[in-house]
Amino acid sequence: MKRIVLLTSLIAVGAMTYVAAQQGGQKPMVVEVEKLKENLFVLKGGGGNTTVFVQSNGITVVDTKNPGWGAPILAKIKELSPKTITTIVNTHTHGDHVSGNVEFPTTVDIVVQENTATNMKQMRPVTGLSKPGAPPAPNIFEQNGGKGLPKRTFKDRMTIGKGPDQIDLYYFGRGHTNGDAWVLFPALRVLTAGDIVSGKNLPLLDANNGGSGLEIGDTIAKAHSTFSKVADTVVTGHSVNMNMTELMEYATFNREFAAAMRAAKKGGQGVEEVVKTWKQPAKYQGYADVQEARLRSNVQVIFDEIK
Repeated sequence: MKRIVLLTSLIAVGAMTYVAAQQGGQKPMVVEVEKLKENLFVLKGGGGNTTVFVQSNGITVVDTKNPGWGAPILAKIKELSPKTITTIVNTHTHGDHVSGNVEFPTTVDIVVQENTATNMKQMRPVTGLSKPGAPPAPNIFEQNGGKGLPKRTFKDRMTIGKGPDQIDLYYFGRGHTNGDAWVLFPALRVLTAGDIVSGKNLPLLDANNGGSGLEIGDTIAKAHSTFSKVADTVVTGHSVNMNMTELMEYATFNREFAAAMRAAKKGGQGVEEVVKTWKQPAKYQGYADVQEARLRSNVQVIFDEIK
C-alpha cells in the first residue's frame, strides 16, 4: 500500500508542480540524487526525473524539469562532477521535462525526436491537464527568445559518442506523445524512458501533442523487444525504476486497456459509463490507484481514436 501511495504521489507531482510554476506558486527546490552507476545518476523532484550521465569529456543531461529548476539541477550536477555539460536530451515536449533548458548555457547541444522539436515550438496545452476555457500557459521558449529549443533532431535512431560514452536514441512510435524518445546507455545497460513509462499507472495520453491510447502498448512492446537483451534498468518518467519484465508487463497493461475500451465502445457504452464501471485488473500488483480524471481523459482519447 505504501508503494502505491508513493507511485500516485510521484506521478501527480510533476504535473501539479508545472501548473504551480506557471501560476507563480513557490515550492522548495530540493533535488534528490539516486546513484545508479558510478557515472549515472537520477535527479528527482521538480517535475520529471532527470538523468545525468558523466562521460569522459563532458556530461549529458536527459530532461530538465519545470520552470525555474534549471539552476537547482546545475548546482546539483556541480556537486557530482566538475565536468562541463555538453548535451541535453529531452524525451518529449512537456513543460515538466523541458522548461529547465532555458537556464542552461547556450553552448549546450539540445537533441530531441523530430516531432518533439515541432511540439516544443508550440508548447500546446496537455490533454487531461488543461482546464477547459483556461488561458494557455506562457510558452517558456518564446519568453526566452527561443533559448532552450532543440538544435538537433532524429527520426528513428541516433547515436551520440562511442565506447563507454555512447548514447543511443530511439523512437518507436506514438504513445504518451508523438515524439517519445528512448535513451539507452549501452555500456551501463540502463534505459531512460520519459513519460511513455511514467510509472506503474494509467499513462497520460496527450492527444494534443500526438499521443495515442491505441498505439502506446505496441510502442512499448517494440521498445522491450529492442532493449530486452541490452538493458536491465528502466528509469521511468516520474516514479521508481523498472526492470525489463516490468516493462513488458506495462506494454500488456496498455494493450489490454485499449482492447477494453474498444469493446466498451462497440458495446454501446459512453465515456461516463466506462469511468463508473472500469476497474483496474487485480493482477497488476503494485500499480497506482486509478485517478478518475485521468481515466476519463484517457477513455475519451481512445474513443476519439476509434473509427
